Amino acid sequence: MPFGGGNKCGCCQKTVYFAEEVQCEGKSWHKSCFLCMVCKKNLDSTTVAVHGDEIYCKSCYGKKYGPKGYGFGGGAGTLSMDTGEGLGIKPEVQAPHRPTNNPNASKFAQKSAGSEVCPRCGKTAYAAEKVIGGGNSWHKGCFRCAKCGKGLESTTLADRDGEIYCKGCYAKNFGPKGFGFGQGAGALAHSQ
Repeated sequence: MPFGGGNKCGCCQKTVYFAEEVQCEGKSWHKSCFLCMVCKKNLDSTTVAVHGDEIYCKSCYGKKYGPKGYGFGGGAGTLSMDTGEGLGIKPEVQAPHRPTNNPNASKFAQKSAGSEVCPRCGKTAYAAEKVIGGGNSWHKGCFRCAKCGKGLESTTLADRDGEIYCKGCYAKNFGPKGFGFGQGAGALAHSQ
């Protein structure tokens, strides 16, 4: 313990006396200084995440140092438009949706040197990044409805002429038309 009665605060470097001390990772902090370095929320032993000499709440720590990409949300209710730019994270720019331009829908016509070619973008779909649907191998990011761009799964797709669609777009474009074939209960559609 240094001369002056207490340890130095990990944030303000002033003396921390016993009555106001919070300890974390062998360091002392004032209760009022024990805050997330990004959002300034009060922290406690269950909400703190340490990185070097910096302390964060679990949410800010995850945004700054956690895994990035599709499927790595922050837990329940992770519908957030926060891109993390305030933390110095550069947002990824998603390529615009493009329907397949492949005139040959045959799966065998798309083989190139033993690897499969994604029919949407024309690039090789390697095993770690491919999804199989509609008789073809697709990149996970290309496995979307050709009409609306909605992400698909093997159980939610319908294919036609080498292209894949969500069930809603497939029904609208290729399903039965006329009176009585609406999209919902009791719907009457008039199709010319």
